[in-house]
Amino acid sequence: MSTASAPGTTLPSREDALALVHEYTDSESLRAHMLSVEAAMRAYAARFGEDPERWGLTGLLHDFDYERFPNNAHSATEEHPAQGVRILREHRYPEDMLQAILGHATYCGVARETTMAKALFAVDELTGLITASALVRPSKSVLDLDCRSVRKKMKDKGFARGVSREDVLLGASELGVELDEHIQFVIEALRPVADSIGLKGSAVAG
Repeated sequence: MSTASAPGTTLPSREDALALVHEYTDSESLRAHMLSVEAAMRAYAARFGEDPERWGLTGLLHDFDYERFPNNAHSATEEHPAQGVRILREHRYPEDMLQAILGHATYCGVARETTMAKALFAVDELTGLITASALVRPSKSVLDLDCRSVRKKMKDKGFARGVSREDVLLGASELGVELDEHIQFVIEALRPVADSIGLKGSAVAG
């Protein structure tokens, strides 16, 4: 079953997208990351009056090829995300989604021209920082996490070294949102899916 999108186009179903994620990705943490980015993208789509399904699937699929094609050389045309985009194109995903996925990897040299592309870049690294910040809490939960805690961890250069602080800052700037507001917005977007992304922990939702 396909979901209606822009006039004259259809999107593959979320079930189809998840099937691709599971086919190409065995890592539970990487799957959780993609689910986290999906949740943040759906929330931002609603905020900007855009299509949550289109934005959500873009977030869900942005890293589906990363485990199999990790691209340590940062090639613009080989491996992740270029190979994933070729696969998605074969599955008839819309071009604006593919351009957004290419744009989230700065080494691809693809300009982030749409709000969807800017949002994907803005939430990608940030969800990683939020996840890491939640997992070191006594509760190991996003439910009792706040922006102040994330900002404190962000300043610690030894914490979650794989997260690019520069990309977090640039992403918020490109999207036109204030950093603290952006962090809190994404935290709140992750709370409804806390269980599926492994961040429910022992906290109780307030």
